[in-house]
Amino acid sequence: MNYEITPQELRQRQERNEELLLLDVRELWERQTASIMPSQHIPMADVPVRVKELDPDRHIIVYCHHGGRSFSVTEWLRKEGYQKVQSMSGGIEQWSRQIDPNVPRY
Repeated sequence: MNYEITPQELRQRQERNEELLLLDVRELWERQTASIMPSQHIPMADVPVRVKELDPDRHIIVYCHHGGRSFSVTEWLRKEGYQKVQSMSGGIEQWSRQIDPNVPRY
């Protein structure tokens, strides 16, 4: 499984009703500004202490603002044994530009 997934690939998986968990690793103020729902919110700094909230057998798509934090979290989770984790390339910024322009950009 690739470390990254594009917004278009994610949308296709959603349209096929695939079982996915979207994990938002941005700060609370960012989530309050714009979000993709449904998603679970665990800020990047809290992931190591809250990792047990995530099912290692579930396909998890991590997203942030531009893709850097989500890629770091994806790498860390992979090292922790979560093999079905991918980072959404371009983050919520790309999601807003390419998939859903109703999601505010910031």
